Amino acid sequence: MSASAPSPPHDTGDPPSPHGTWEPCPAGRWEDAFLSGNGRHGAMVFGDPNDDRVIVTHHTLVRPNGGECAGPPALAAQLSGLQDRLLAGDLTAAEEFTDGRPLQWVQPFHPAFQVRLRRPADGEPGYRRSVDFTRGVAEAAHAGWSSRVFVSRADDVIVQHVTSPGPTLDITLDHRLPGAPDGLGISNGVILTPEGAALTLRARYPGSDRAYTGVTLAVITGGRTTLTPPGVRVAGAASVLLLTRVRRHTGELDTVVEAQALRELLTDGGGEASYGGLLDRHLDLHRTAYARAFLTLDADDAERALPGSELLKLPESPALLERLFAAGRYHLLSSAGMLPPRLTGLWTGDWDTAWSGAFTTDANLNLQTASAVAGALPEVVEAHAALVHGQLPHWRDNARAVFGTRGIVAPPHTDGESGHTYHFSREYPLHLWTAGADWLFKPLVDHDETRGEHDPRLTAALAELALFYEDFLTRTDEHGRLVVVPSYSPENRPANASWGAVNAAMDLSAARHALLTASAYHPGPDGDRWRALAERLPPHRVNDDGALAEWAWPGLGDTYDHRHLSHLYGVWPLDEINPYDTPDLAAAAHRALELRGAENDSAHGHLHHALVAARLRDGERVAHALGQVLAGDFFHASLMSAHYPGRDVYNADAAHTLPAVIVETLIQSTPERLVLFPALPAVYPTGRLRGIRTRFGAEVDLTWGPRECTAVIRPARTLRIDLRTSSGARPLDLVAGEDHVLTLGTW
Repeated sequence: MSASAPSPPHDTGDPPSPHGTWEPCPAGRWEDAFLSGNGRHGAMVFGDPNDDRVIVTHHTLVRPNGGECAGPPALAAQLSGLQDRLLAGDLTAAEEFTDGRPLQWVQPFHPAFQVRLRRPADGEPGYRRSVDFTRGVAEAAHAGWSSRVFVSRADDVIVQHVTSPGPTLDITLDHRLPGAPDGLGISNGVILTPEGAALTLRARYPGSDRAYTGVTLAVITGGRTTLTPPGVRVAGAASVLLLTRVRRHTGELDTVVEAQALRELLTDGGGEASYGGLLDRHLDLHRTAYARAFLTLDADDAERALPGSELLKLPESPALLERLFAAGRYHLLSSAGMLPPRLTGLWTGDWDTAWSGAFTTDANLNLQTASAVAGALPEVVEAHAALVHGQLPHWRDNARAVFGTRGIVAPPHTDGESGHTYHFSREYPLHLWTAGADWLFKPLVDHDETRGEHDPRLTAALAELALFYEDFLTRTDEHGRLVVVPSYSPENRPANASWGAVNAAMDLSAARHALLTASAYHPGPDGDRWRALAERLPPHRVNDDGALAEWAWPGLGDTYDHRHLSHLYGVWPLDEINPYDTPDLAAAAHRALELRGAENDSAHGHLHHALVAARLRDGERVAHALGQVLAGDFFHASLMSAHYPGRDVYNADAAHTLPAVIVETLIQSTPERLVLFPALPAVYPTGRLRGIRTRFGAEVDLTWGPRECTAVIRPARTLRIDLRTSSGARPLDLVAGEDHVLTLGTW
């Protein structure tokens, strides 16, 4: 089809909004398809009026590959011997700590099928597709034809409404997507129904009793519907409403029951009325969540009006940062529900997803969800909690099998089904990593602090983590301090040793934080015992370069050129190392950050660097790291991101992490402290940030410019906090329910 020149996203005369994006032509690649989701179902919308495709995804869709049966390695009997060898100086001993299995990936995430709508091409000019972040609706329009797609948070259904579908419209469910495995058992079904038609597609995985089934109910207004197996043809209709769900299952799924459940979502008045009712129920949840926080910069309206693909060519434009901040919040919210976001969020158009499209818990998932608490998205926190609490039985298995302890150990990778640790190899001895549970608990602890109460599920889980450390931390050094052995710093190795080592900085920080947090949640004898254990851990080490050493064990050298910044875990996301309480350690951490290379130029490495720099009040370093991503061609036209420059490997790390970076440059908090404008990049001198939540229970709005910065603090609790700004420090008394306005530079 031909496309007219780009037109602005609004024709009402209102200024263009950052809360959406648009393109003047349909998506030619699935990576450029606009996205919608409710944290269960996902939709990837191409918006082609002549051959429209909506790729359907679901968080539960993972392909059996043996990982579903895999358990953690039974190595506990060998642990004491490994510890002896490592402490005696055998720097390669951990390479033999294995049960000999080959590397086993977790079950890979994959798409279900595409809902395909074909109609004769009309050759008319004029086309536009867009996605409205506030409503979660992807739209396309061309010469009278229009399509609107959203995934309902209220009714858990993919909704597509097409008007003026043309003289004929062919509707099919098509499983043929890139990388679909040979032997995938496909069966299609279609029947006419009083409202139009019901289409089904069942796919059974090769060599497995597991399958998934999709059901689409087509509601036809006007015209005539005929069967054209495996689909239907609609002639002369005024509109078509499609409702789609997919289920993963064993055995057979009753598609009659599924179709009836979709039918019950309809209201009197036909497809248009049903669409409106479905959208209203969805907006009550989606719009409310999305609109809680937003960023506005001093951007040029002409740049705000550009298509996303054109705006991405202006990496220094404030309009780009505005839109990516909004898109990041939208995609993060849309991918979080029954589970948090995967490496690809909730979306993929290819069965061959990189790294299995897993939840990778040694940086990626953690970075993606970093803005959830401060960014007022409890929906994301709850999705994260669902993953964590749903897998605790498997975490107990990991602790017993690998370490012979009570308590819990989190896996470095999970497909969302299994929490067992079975993905490891010589170069990636991830089964040695003990810090994962603390990092996964951190946003849940932050959320508790924000709302001022303890989640009983987290309270119990923290006790289990403390029990693990009680049993595991039994070795001491010559000074009587506890030793973390074996110890692993994801995904790096010492310059002069193998990957499995002793006293990785991350492991020390995580153990200390886990024990102290468990102590705070459990006052009394247990808490006292755990606090005493934490106090026996050794301090961090500063190396000969003046940098915080990645391994505190004497003699282990640093490897600086690496994408991960695991050793700076105490700076971010923890508060263990900061410029206010531990200035000397903060200076050493800053030196470590200066020496860190970017290695393979991954987006998560750059933005992790920016988050640490923000905590260390280095705005220039934040701006540089952020600039590497904005100028590195990391974003598709969909504003979903890639793992590497040049839009290489579809991956949500940059898209979902970027809002957290912006928030951290402007505001940071602990239960006792508020830090305002710690690392604001000079390239964004004017702006507004609204709706940020603090860990001492207040909502904060910020406004800044060249002459004056203002903070409006709305506390829910009465307390005194330590206020930090560029002017210094002072105590600040807050009263619940009373707004406190700070004009910085004049108080």
